[in-house]
Amino acid sequence: MNPFSSQLVKDAASVWRVMNGVFSIYKPPGLHFEQMKETIMRNICRDLNQLKPYERQKYVDIKGSTQAKMSVVVRDSYADHPLIAGPQYVVEDLKFTYANKLSQESSGVIVCGINHGSQIIQQLREARLTKFYKIRGILGQARIGNFVTGKLTHKATWKRIRRHGIDAVCAYMQADHQKKMFQMAGVDIRTQEAYDLATQGIIRTGDAKIPMIYSIKCVDFQPPEFTLEMVCLTEDDDYLKSIVAELGYKLHSFAHCSYMQCTQFGLFNVRDALLTKNWNLQEILDSMSLNRQLLLENPHMLDPHDPKHAHLQLKSDANNNA
Repeated sequence: MNPFSSQLVKDAASVWRVMNGVFSIYKPPGLHFEQMKETIMRNICRDLNQLKPYERQKYVDIKGSTQAKMSVVVRDSYADHPLIAGPQYVVEDLKFTYANKLSQESSGVIVCGINHGSQIIQQLREARLTKFYKIRGILGQARIGNFVTGKLTHKATWKRIRRHGIDAVCAYMQADHQKKMFQMAGVDIRTQEAYDLATQGIIRTGDAKIPMIYSIKCVDFQPPEFTLEMVCLTEDDDYLKSIVAELGYKLHSFAHCSYMQCTQFGLFNVRDALLTKNWNLQEILDSMSLNRQLLLENPHMLDPHDPKHAHLQLKSDANNNA
């Protein structure tokens, strides 16, 4: 239980002092990132202002003639009256940062930081953690932007496509990306040096802007729809859409993306992310406490040079192997 739960602490100033950390939220599809950010910050300020405010300043008023006995009256000062000074906490007081960003079409886990939590967010960015995606696609159609909301441009047959064909293309694309990783590291994939490099952990390119795919596989095929699970690094949503379109081309057809969900960022899993209805102060404090423990148990997530590669493993798999 969070020691700073609103059930235990009613003082807004005490809660504000511990509003430093990272929390994970679930962004639904169709919600713009800036709108999500503004909603969270407004909800935090709203809940803080509903707690017990700080003690108002006192105004000392001395009345009476200087030639006679004067009276001293102590009353609340109007300088910090809520109707004059406004709310105690406003959005501008918060420093909001994020470790990963999703487009309006995407959904999934986003790791955010508040106030001094921005320092941890910066470390998470520099660590370049892997991200797990679940992506659904539709065969036989090409659309502008490679997404279901785009205008239909081309059609092609898909009835001859089988599951083993998709699996073969996915295996080829994965092997091609793995080969490029070793090439960019200047190592021949057939040598002992390449094996030693692979055993040290995740192979990262020197350029943080180059996207890489570590794993891609088809987990469901209900033609013309299919579902992919991908493990990526330094990608963006446009790149993921292009992978789906490329898969369609290699199958001698077309394909576009209909759904994208980031299920895990490092070890921050979507199951622990806060739903829209839970974007409030209490739930965010609880999430900060949970993620603080997660980072203490897995310090390698903050170190890009750590040889461990547990963050390449699904969280559910890691729990089963424990």
